[in-house]
Amino acid sequence: MPISPPPLRRWRPEYIPAYLSNGVIGLRAGPIPLIEGVAIVNGLAAVDPVEKGEGFARGPYPIGGDLEIDGARLSRLPGQSELVEQAYDFASGELTSRFRFRSGETTATVEVLTFCSRSLPTVVLQDVQVRVDRPCRLVITAKVDPTGISGAWRSRETTTPDADKPVVDGSMLWETHGGLSTCGAAYVTSFEGGDGVERQREEHDELAPLSTSYVVQARPERRYVLRQYTSLVPSQAHHEPHRQATRLVGMAAQRGFEQLRDENRRAWEAIWKGRITLVGAGHRWQALADAAYYYLHASAHSSSLFSTSMFGLAYWPNYHYYRGHVMWDIEAFTFPTLLLTAPESAYALLEYRVQRLQAAERNAAMYGYRGLQFPWASGPRHGEEVIRLSAPHLVFEQHISLSVANAFAQYVHATGDEDYLRETAWPVLEGVANWLVSRAVKTERGYEIKQVIGVAEQTDPVDNNAYVNMAASMVLQEAAAFACRLKRPDADRWNEIARGMYLPVDTDRRIILNHDRYSPADKGVAASTPEALAGLFPFNYPVEGPLERGTIEFYLERAGEFVGYPMLSALLGTHAARLGDRAGALHWFEKGYADFIEDPFTETNEFSRKRFPDKPRTGPFMANLGGFLMSCLYGLTGLQLSSAEPAEWLTRPVVLPHGWDAIEVEQLFVRGRPARLVAPHGAARATLEMERL
Repeated sequence: MPISPPPLRRWRPEYIPAYLSNGVIGLRAGPIPLIEGVAIVNGLAAVDPVEKGEGFARGPYPIGGDLEIDGARLSRLPGQSELVEQAYDFASGELTSRFRFRSGETTATVEVLTFCSRSLPTVVLQDVQVRVDRPCRLVITAKVDPTGISGAWRSRETTTPDADKPVVDGSMLWETHGGLSTCGAAYVTSFEGGDGVERQREEHDELAPLSTSYVVQARPERRYVLRQYTSLVPSQAHHEPHRQATRLVGMAAQRGFEQLRDENRRAWEAIWKGRITLVGAGHRWQALADAAYYYLHASAHSSSLFSTSMFGLAYWPNYHYYRGHVMWDIEAFTFPTLLLTAPESAYALLEYRVQRLQAAERNAAMYGYRGLQFPWASGPRHGEEVIRLSAPHLVFEQHISLSVANAFAQYVHATGDEDYLRETAWPVLEGVANWLVSRAVKTERGYEIKQVIGVAEQTDPVDNNAYVNMAASMVLQEAAAFACRLKRPDADRWNEIARGMYLPVDTDRRIILNHDRYSPADKGVAASTPEALAGLFPFNYPVEGPLERGTIEFYLERAGEFVGYPMLSALLGTHAARLGDRAGALHWFEKGYADFIEDPFTETNEFSRKRFPDKPRTGPFMANLGGFLMSCLYGLTGLQLSSAEPAEWLTRPVVLPHGWDAIEVEQLFVRGRPARLVAPHGAARATLEMERL
């Protein structure tokens, strides 16, 4: 079983509430989830009130509620509540919150079970169980609540058109700020608590949250159970989202709570078959790997029509500067692990790009290029560029197209799907290859890519960023190989550019330089960012042994100034392992990943918590946790996907961090078949055991 965070028994004000998601709905549920939480709906868009551009939108909180004892309400008297325990079960994606609420001499003990359904992914379910220690008048309320979010009511209904009896307790249509989209919501409740129960709904106030209350004269020997089903649907998924939410939540209620809970648990059980087991690494490292694996898979789904973003579908008001945009981190760091452990979710991430190819084509044309240039920050509606205007230099950060194209190539290698290659992947690879042809400049040194910003995000563009040129060469080679398979005429031209792509190298020191202007004497975070190493892994750009070793040694020597910043820090342990340095590998994983973890739910921050304790608490940051998982699954095992037979994908001796004995994965999906990965330290090659047909 995966290792879940230890139960939380004392809430601290600096904590961020628990993040629950299924890749379609994302929640933050507070320690008393009835009265504190936020919701994000995949694809829902609004005009950001600060940047004035397109970004994510909060949806109505689908699991709100209240409790009342003899006239005293929890929502009005939160100080009279006391957290007993909040426990997250990563094995099932369930959050259980226990608290007490006191009114006079009476105490109610409450247990709240919450989860986002993976089998009906627009639906969130909550089970509230209440016991009292003396007779009282008890009111338990369920709410769907837009209070505190930007936008406006467009419809609020507690009746069902053409039905004598309402099909659902209520439905609503909410318009986001700026009118970019709407969110439909509908909910159903049920109650168990004996006889004499009075059911009440707020039916007349057009601006009140949707709510259903159950009033009962409670007795200590009874247990009172309120179950709530809520569906949230964005207008990008249906033009009448409140009507569709009504249909979907009606289906949920018909299936029933226990069936949906069982379906959800079985879905997670299947996901956990791909658990990355770190044999010998100890409880702590396995817990970190399990948390990363959980948050990655919680943030993606085969129904994630709008991909996912830097923090998945997580949000809390103390951090929101990425606005829910789809950026290169998704294909570069999130996609690779999903590709082998949850290929349907990986497919959905690529489908987001497929549905927005016209935007990438228009984007390239506006810059004067051919082919496809995917935007640096893609808006959820049309896939157009929406990067903040306050950072104009970021329009030079164009390497996202290389990560996108590479992801499509890797999908074909992993699945062996020739139809997908011809019909879906090829237009993307061809479009990005044509973009590179128009982007590269032929000089006496070869082919150069000028005026770019790389991973280090320097303020001023540079020429021949090593990571960009290495990635470009690999993408062109992939495109050329597929062109040969499909009998297309472009392979020779693309291979010529790939072979001739200029790479800045200090031949005396035998190191790849980050870019043309780079000097080994340069100081600062940008100078210490190991951009060139990202070309070696994860792009697997091939170089001779002495150059690879010299480059890794050089950037690791200066990584102390960089480590703690996002993205590439999580890969440093893999680079050390490639030198055969087991102690160094463990050290860099500690500094480059473990130091990013924060309590109480083992979320991965954007920045190192130890190095940058004053930065806001954020998470789960997909690039960092994805980078760590990718390091374990690919980097340390030597796994490199290609058109060759899977047995040939294991390309390097296995060197693991000090104390780690092996990396094992019980089930990966390779060419449509389950496969088992075993990578013991010291082996000449890991093994990939394919299930027999």
